[in-house]
Amino acid sequence: MAQRLLITGGAGKVAGLLRPRLAAAGRTLRLLDIVEPAPVEGGGAEEIVIASVDDQEALVAACEGVDAIVHLGGQSKEAGAEDVLRRNAYGTYCLLEAARRSGVRRVVLASSSHAAGFHPRDDDRYPDGLPADLPPRPDTLYGWSKAAVESLGRLYVDRFDLEVICVRIGLWFPTPPQLRGLALWLSPDDGARLVEACVAAESPGYRIIWGVSRNTRRWWSLAEGEAIGYFPEDDAEVYAERRVAEFGEPDFAHDPLLNRVGSWWCDLPLGEPM
Repeated sequence: MAQRLLITGGAGKVAGLLRPRLAAAGRTLRLLDIVEPAPVEGGGAEEIVIASVDDQEALVAACEGVDAIVHLGGQSKEAGAEDVLRRNAYGTYCLLEAARRSGVRRVVLASSSHAAGFHPRDDDRYPDGLPADLPPRPDTLYGWSKAAVESLGRLYVDRFDLEVICVRIGLWFPTPPQLRGLALWLSPDDGARLVEACVAAESPGYRIIWGVSRNTRRWWSLAEGEAIGYFPEDDAEVYAERRVAEFGEPDFAHDPLLNRVGSWWCDLPLGEPM
């Protein structure tokens, strides 16, 4: 069956990892961004829409004929309140409103671990890892805007019967960066598995899940993702020897740079652009 997915932030790093992995017969990726996406090797059928996530009417047009939306667009780092709220909170409002007006029910929202950044590791209380639906504890204005994104998704589920899955993304990179990547890495292949599960899940309603791989040193729960069919396969431990050689042996139990969800973001100057 033919399927069209709208991916906002289609020219971004994460979209670049996803595009060849989501390519499939009968599937078209409609990529929306303010700049034209560069070609990727192994990509499938694609359509390009040049528009901003805060352009309501452009988003309505971009939603035409779409089966599901993967919303990656917006401000990706700490910045001033006006920037993060305009690009993330208001941009997500425009996207969800466009989905509602266009009859697109399934929306995957890129939230962030920074929406829960001040939660510490707690193995005694959560032996299977921190649950994905922890109450927001943002570590930055950026994290605050992502908490707003999550609550907005809840509103559109309750009021308009959309199906919204918020993904609190860890470290979505080709290889795990630094020491904390040994716990928080989301591999490119698992990222694609996650998106496929979010798009295919039957009647998910509203969900929050962690975007993380099956890492040996992981201390975030996989249960919420598994409940919708996300079963990650990759493990950052294959990179452990080289990361430990570079940075030393990690102490995930006590080091505040490793045992808080938001790591060093918890200590950033608030609102200072990165």
